[in-house]
Amino acid sequence: QVQLVESGGGLVQAGGSLRLSCVASKSIFSLNAMGWYRQVPGKQRELVARITKGGTTNYSDSVKGRFTLSRDSAKNTVYLQMNNLKPEDTAVYYCNIGGLSSSGPGRYWGQGTQVTVSS
Repeated sequence: QVQLVESGGGLVQAGGSLRLSCVASKSIFSLNAMGWYRQVPGKQRELVARITKGGTTNYSDSVKGRFTLSRDSAKNTVYLQMNNLKPEDTAVYYCNIGGLSSSGPGRYWGQGTQVTVSS
């Protein structure tokens, strides 16, 4: 069974930093795209940052220059370094990882981690 475990969320003042981590269980292999999404109540989940299997990264315009996505494929881990946080970054952040498991190809979601930025 594939499991994604997220950590690193919390409460921070505006201008502060947080680093999110997402570790995928070893039952998923041949990783494809890895990324982070976020969602606030009443709105659709939106892409924050994503890295393809080939290493190309994409960021939403709202986080460019402030957030940095990185990965350690050997550890099945993806990170999101968030700097200069703003109140509008407050959301539940979800990691999303694609890859192969014994069940075949799939995309998997973490349980979500709350990020709250106070003004």
